[in-house]
Amino acid sequence: MAAIEVERHRGRLAALAIAVVVIAVGVPLWWKTTETYRAWLPVTQINQLAQLQLQLSVEVEVVFSRGTLTAEHQKKVDPTHTRLEEHPVDETTGLSYRYETRYRTATIMEEDALNQPTPAETDQSLHLLSESPCGSVVIYVVPESSTLLPEGVSVYVGQRRTSLLRAGRPMRLGVGLKEVLAHLETQVQQVLKVMSFSHSDITAALSDRVRLDYSSRDGLVDSMRAFKSSPGYEITFSLLNPDPKSHHLHWDIEAAVQSYIQPLLSKLAPVADFSLDSQILYYAVLGVNPRYDPSLNAYTLNADSLSHVINPVEARLGSSAASSNPVLNFLLYVPDARHSPLYITDHRKYTVVSNAFSSPRWGGIMVYNVNGTELPVDINIDMTRVMGVFLAQLRLMLGVQSSTPPPGFLVGPCGPAGLADWELDRLLWSRSVENVATATTTITSLAQLLDQIGNIVINDNIAEQVSAAVASLQLAVGQLEAGNLGLALQYSKEAILQSERAFFDPSLLHLLYFPDDQKFAIYIPLFLPMCVPILLSLLKMAAEARQRRRARQDKKE
Repeated sequence: MAAIEVERHRGRLAALAIAVVVIAVGVPLWWKTTETYRAWLPVTQINQLAQLQLQLSVEVEVVFSRGTLTAEHQKKVDPTHTRLEEHPVDETTGLSYRYETRYRTATIMEEDALNQPTPAETDQSLHLLSESPCGSVVIYVVPESSTLLPEGVSVYVGQRRTSLLRAGRPMRLGVGLKEVLAHLETQVQQVLKVMSFSHSDITAALSDRVRLDYSSRDGLVDSMRAFKSSPGYEITFSLLNPDPKSHHLHWDIEAAVQSYIQPLLSKLAPVADFSLDSQILYYAVLGVNPRYDPSLNAYTLNADSLSHVINPVEARLGSSAASSNPVLNFLLYVPDARHSPLYITDHRKYTVVSNAFSSPRWGGIMVYNVNGTELPVDINIDMTRVMGVFLAQLRLMLGVQSSTPPPGFLVGPCGPAGLADWELDRLLWSRSVENVATATTTITSLAQLLDQIGNIVINDNIAEQVSAAVASLQLAVGQLEAGNLGLALQYSKEAILQSERAFFDPSLLHLLYFPDDQKFAIYIPLFLPMCVPILLSLLKMAAEARQRRRARQDKKE
């Protein structure tokens, strides 16, 4: 009996030792070696960005020329004035605009520049004196009797960041300074709506973050026409020749691009990178049969049929799979002899002057009619006329949309680049806000995804990308608040690149990880055969211990 009891005691010790090793060593070791690695993320900063409060600051300089302010007013005028506008968007997004206005009198050299015969020459002379920083607006106030501005024009907007404003009646002698500045403030606000951002532009840039309510169909079309912000764009010019036997087409696309398109793209270099290519497609047709109009003695394409033109043509344009950047297509179509001349008509059945149309976020098509009854005919395409149309369409596709000036405003030519400096600033404001909105939405969505799915691995590389995106976002928001538009755009571009790189990382795919029910299906066959004997031994040891305790109690009784 003693030998049996010793053997039982040895078995109990062995079972207990195995259980202790499994529980104290095996389970922690298994837990540590199978846990999901999740690097640290700046969750607090991400939650702060989810409640986005943007402040846009604009530096405004108002320069009074000789004869616009009395000597007494010049002494009393406050050199600086700050105006703040609050615009709540929704429960998580708010906008505020701060206008820092500085008043001063014109220098002698500026007075000489204001004596130029035309406003355009004055604008150029003022630009040579000093160049205004990106995002700022300079307004020169000229006397009401000045002949610099044409009759009936109260404000001239040049191609730089300066404008000329005619002093109104309240600025005459005998009027108090308070009334003078109040009237001037109203005029300055009108100038800023033209030369700087508008509230509608900024709210449209927040479309990735907030749901907008477009009150009109035109507002919805304008919001969808321009391409979304992207680090790069592919621009393709295509010449469509459906009848190469009859029409021998010649177009100097390289020289035309260098003369008309490249200056604009060079000025837009801070916004994105651009790549250009061209091609000629033979036997390419529009896919829609035009209708003959006896009143015009020509064939027409009405507005309702234009939507059916793009798909057949797009199949011939080639694939853009080599690049993830959006593609802007500009097509020049020369109709064949059987359907020539061909005109595009609008909804009111009137012919379109440019004989072209554009498709939102896709590109534009222009119909180029040729003369000549003897076939075949050699045709040298007038690239000046063609590029004028494509340049206007390209501006719309890239979001360069200057607001309609109010009555009394005269907007000067935009210069050889096809883009005025203040138009570039309007685009930079919108792109910066759009990038910030998109990046914050991406980062907060990623944080919610990782919080909901706890078994996704967060590598150090992803954590670094997220941290860098959050830091860039904070810098972009800070630069917008400080009024440094160029730096704000740069940081916002970095933020959107880093956030998308982290969001679309292949290691974050949920399909690479087993759900909990599949984990149980794998672990049960592995651990159950080992755990059952150990558990039964522990239960048997507990039962024997209870029996021994009862036996000792019975002996005591």
